[in-house]
Amino acid sequence: MSAGNGFLSTEQLVRLTAYDADGEKIGSIGQVYRDDATGRPEWVTVKTGWFGMKESFVPLAGARSDGEALHVPHVRDVVKEAPRVDADQHLDADEERRLYQHYGLAGSDGNGKGNGKGKGKGKGHRTAVDAPGIATGTYVDDRGEGRGRDGMIRSEERLRVGTANEEVGRARLKKVVVTENVTTTVPVSHEEVRVVREPVREGERVRGDIGEAETEVTLHAERPVTRKETVPVERVRLETERVTEQKEVSDSVRKEQIRYEDGKDTRRGEGRNGPRR
Repeated sequence: MSAGNGFLSTEQLVRLTAYDADGEKIGSIGQVYRDDATGRPEWVTVKTGWFGMKESFVPLAGARSDGEALHVPHVRDVVKEAPRVDADQHLDADEERRLYQHYGLAGSDGNGKGNGKGKGKGKGHRTAVDAPGIATGTYVDDRGEGRGRDGMIRSEERLRVGTANEEVGRARLKKVVVTENVTTTVPVSHEEVRVVREPVREGERVRGDIGEAETEVTLHAERPVTRKETVPVERVRLETERVTEQKEVSDSVRKEQIRYEDGKDTRRGEGRNGPRR
């Protein structure tokens, strides 16, 4: 089913995810830009970049849809490098001409005619949603805020916060050899000499002799002996553990307020929650 031949409404287009010519995912459809004169969808914006915070314009010429995906005849890098155009503003003829040149399509002729289709000089495109209760020609962006053709768009910045995984350090296990003194106690024994005197009993047959003589005994003693052996004692490894903590992120955002005068020198302001008097 072709996306540019009127078979798909704007409401259907914004529900699709865009894929490039190689079948790789580009991003979800953000907004649909229709021709002011014919009301036909001719451009879409695709959310790309970190957290989908960037929108790139892609022409619907040559695109096809299977009901769930929008397949465009361009590779993802070409889409991501498309000229930057504010996706919340009117797409004028000069901006459209730059986009056509980037995608190698027939350029604009200076009268707001791209690809030979009349758009009306200086009118360009604007977004619209073909949904029940929304009139044709009403501008509606992806936040649901709308205006008539002669109305005014009130915009505000939204703070989008995400997380990025980055390397913060390294941990390693290293085995080194250290020397320490170990003291222990071991019992040792030794032999000592003492003189024992016993009287000769009467009647014992002992030969008496006078003269010089000597005798000796061998003494023994134990001494401590040490030896060393290597034994495994434990297994050590590194593990990582993910710890989640809450961190406050703050930044300044801008928003627009609409003020109007009723001709009685009374200035009134209307914020997001209604008029102030």
